[in-house]
Amino acid sequence: MPVSFDDNATSKNVMPNRPTVSVAMIATNEEKNLPRTLAGVAGWVHEMVIVDSGSTDRSPEIAREFGAKHFFNRDFRGHAEQKNIAIAKCTGDWILLLDGDEVVTPELAAEIQSTLAGTTLNAFWMPRLNIFMTRWMRHGGLFPDEKLRLFRRGVATVDESIGPHGTPHYNADKGHLRNHLMHYGYPDFAGYLDHMNEYSTGTVAALSRRKAGTPDALLLLQSFVNPFFGWVKNYILRGGFLDGAEGLIFHLNHAVYAHWKYVKVWEARKKTASSQ
Repeated sequence: MPVSFDDNATSKNVMPNRPTVSVAMIATNEEKNLPRTLAGVAGWVHEMVIVDSGSTDRSPEIAREFGAKHFFNRDFRGHAEQKNIAIAKCTGDWILLLDGDEVVTPELAAEIQSTLAGTTLNAFWMPRLNIFMTRWMRHGGLFPDEKLRLFRRGVATVDESIGPHGTPHYNADKGHLRNHLMHYGYPDFAGYLDHMNEYSTGTVAALSRRKAGTPDALLLLQSFVNPFFGWVKNYILRGGFLDGAEGLIFHLNHAVYAHWKYVKVWEARKKTASSQ
């Protein structure tokens, strides 16, 4: 697997006898987000490791400006696989797994440092606050949106079996942090649609495996029924309507995204059958 390394990256100074923290991140064409993301961890983490599948913007230069270790891995097999490459290159006592559009607030940074100074646990969940267009979403299952992002090096890797939204896998002792990540994932509607199209395509292999025994007709029926009940659960029962117009727009379109996932599996089956 061809990987290149920018050798002029610098490590951050950390206080002696404190556990060291490595940030593991994948980022491609993230020049708009990287400065904000790296600024949130620069100065208190031991190192920042970024794996890049082939940026054509200033992402590599920005990474170097912040002292990050920047690697190219153009043999992109998936988001989870790419994250595991980043994790494997970290050397700190703890791994902080971030996306390129997430920001560690000063409050979360302070909590991480104070918590790691005396914990016997091996992993921590942290809440995440998501933006959709111009609104920070606090209902409908979008908050606290806990993610397992902080763990001791060597105890967890990202699950590669469920597509783009694979998460670190660790079944033993875990704690919960109070302060949240800021996720600038969907600041505009066009970007949201682009992400959902990419993610629905990225889930085809995993969903195909899970639905291998489902007849085509039932799969197509599920493409309508499951998104509908998901919308009812999140928009009505979990209070998504409390996020105003943005809540309605998000949950309607997220139901469409769920529909796309099933339809793309159904389409892949049809293409495979027609080629035989």
